[in-house]
Amino acid sequence: MTTLVALVTARAARGLDEDMPPLTAALAAAGARSEIVDWDDPSVEWARFDLVVPRSAWDYAERLPEFLAWAERVTRLTALLNPLAVVRWNTDKHYLGELSRAGAPVVPTWYLEPGAAAGRTLDEFLAADACRELVVKPAVGAGARDARRHARGERAEILGHVGPLLAAGRSVMLQPYLESVDSYGETALMYLDGRFSHAIRKGALLPAGAPSTAGLFAPEEIIARTPGADELAAAGRILAAAPFERLPYARIDLLRDRQGAPRLLELELTEPSLFLAHASGSAERFAAALLGRLEYVRQHTQKTQ
Repeated sequence: MTTLVALVTARAARGLDEDMPPLTAALAAAGARSEIVDWDDPSVEWARFDLVVPRSAWDYAERLPEFLAWAERVTRLTALLNPLAVVRWNTDKHYLGELSRAGAPVVPTWYLEPGAAAGRTLDEFLAADACRELVVKPAVGAGARDARRHARGERAEILGHVGPLLAAGRSVMLQPYLESVDSYGETALMYLDGRFSHAIRKGALLPAGAPSTAGLFAPEEIIARTPGADELAAAGRILAAAPFERLPYARIDLLRDRQGAPRLLELELTEPSLFLAHASGSAERFAAALLGRLEYVRQHTQKTQ
């Protein structure tokens, strides 16, 4: 029987996910059928799919409880990849603190929690980090929405950005703006079935003085990149520190700090763009990783029944 795969998107992302055409073609070449479906479409019968794969559910950040409830419901009916435990962990960037405590090289990150003294934590951050600029963004967020870059001296402006987020019950992150991104860019490394597949360079996303993006995601400048040996080593340390092994897909976004060392900006395990068009064979590797993991899940389920 032909495997049927749900490739999950959002209504607002229809036609914007550049990974969809190569992935659907690769799945078809591997003998599987696929359908592109919206995660919040009430008419979808998830049980008829053999596998459900979040790909561009990019509106989840504003609807996280609803999205997690959807993932739980799907898990009761069929296979979800990446699995529910991964989705729960990865949709809140408090995981950066966990990875840092585990010894992974992470961009220094401070958290402001709703109800806490935001001004005091901001002052402590600025006293601890000599950055000229900092980035403020929600701990649950995607596509650079609600993220802004601020000069360190603009205290009132920073607190004016932070205040509405905290008032809405959202945790907020403070990070130094690593200026190397303006010249070197950001390196995103894609891992498929636990193995390095390919990498790309992204340009800087947060212009100085600019408001947060009003779109579903900030426009990106993407080109293929061969990662440095130190970036590959850092990615290996990050994956080793994560509480999951050999996931079918992962994206590791790295910036270089003031000393030139690679640091983790985000570990994308839920619905990341994998930039399949920028690496020959990557769509086929992704399809093989998904179908191979589905077969493993099936065999493991049979053994435990």
